[in-house]
Amino acid sequence: MKRGIAVLVSVGALFGVAYFTASKWAIKHETITFYDPSRDNRPVPVDIAIRRDKEMQANAGMITLPVAVINHGNTVKNTEYGFLANIFAARGYLVVSPQHDLPTDPPMVTKPGELYVGRLPQILRGVANIHLAMQEMKKVQPNADYDRVTMVGHSMGGDITMYFAKQYPDEVKKVVTLDNLRVPFVTAGKFKILSFRSKDPEFKTDPGVIPTDEECEKAGIKVVKTEFQHNDMRDTGPDDAKNSIQGMLDKFLNDSDSALAPVDTRSAPPKILEPGPVALMAPAKG
Repeated sequence: MKRGIAVLVSVGALFGVAYFTASKWAIKHETITFYDPSRDNRPVPVDIAIRRDKEMQANAGMITLPVAVINHGNTVKNTEYGFLANIFAARGYLVVSPQHDLPTDPPMVTKPGELYVGRLPQILRGVANIHLAMQEMKKVQPNADYDRVTMVGHSMGGDITMYFAKQYPDEVKKVVTLDNLRVPFVTAGKFKILSFRSKDPEFKTDPGVIPTDEECEKAGIKVVKTEFQHNDMRDTGPDDAKNSIQGMLDKFLNDSDSALAPVDTRSAPPKILEPGPVALMAPAKG
C-alpha cells in the first residue's frame, strides 16, 4: 500500500513538473508556409506548437484539439512568443502563430487622427492571414476545432486579435491580449477576455480602448494591471514577467478548460489583478 501511494505521489509530481516546464521533448514546434492565391500567392509562414501525445491522439481520431491563434507585435517574429505557445500547447491546444508582416512589405506609416492611427490596412492583412491559416490547417490537422478559436495577441497583434473578435464573434471562444493599444475592447459579452496592461511611458493606450470597470464586470473582461514594460511581454522579456503572465493566463484558462488542465487551479482571479513590480526594460520598437 505504501509503495502504491509513493508511486501515485511521484507520478503526480512528475506530471506537474512536465506541465509547467513545458519540456522540449513534450511539445513540438514546426513552421509551415502557406500561400494565398487571392493575394498573389502571398506567403504566410505559420509556427505550430502541439503536445506530441495530443497530436498522436488527434491523428488517431481519438480527440478534437482546441485551437489557439497567437498574433505577434509589429516588427516582431511570430516565433517570439514561445512562453505563451507552450502554456496553450501544454494544456492540449493546437497553437497556430501566423507571420503577419514580411520583409518585402512596405513600412507601416501611422496617421494620427485616422481610424486606429491609420493601421487598419495592416490589421485587415492580419485577419486575412488568420483565415488563410485556419483553412490550410484543416488539411494539416483535420481533428481540431477551427470553428471557435482562442485569439491571443501582443501590441499590434492584440489589435488584430480584438478586431478579429469584433468582426467574427461567432468564430471566437476566448480572447487574450497583451497591451493592445488601438482597437477598443469587444464588450458584447459573447466570450471572456483577459488583457494584460503595461506601465510604459513609451506606449500609451488610446482613449476609449479599455472599457470602464462597470463594463468589464458586465462583459466578463479581466484587466491585469502590471508594472511590466510593453516589450517585456514576449520571449525577450525578463523571466519574472513571463512567469507572472503564464501563471495568471493558466488561471484564466482553467475557468473554462478544466477538462484540459493538468493541475488544479480552480481559484478564479479577481477582475483587476496587481502582480507587483518586476524588473523593467528599456522599451524597444515593436
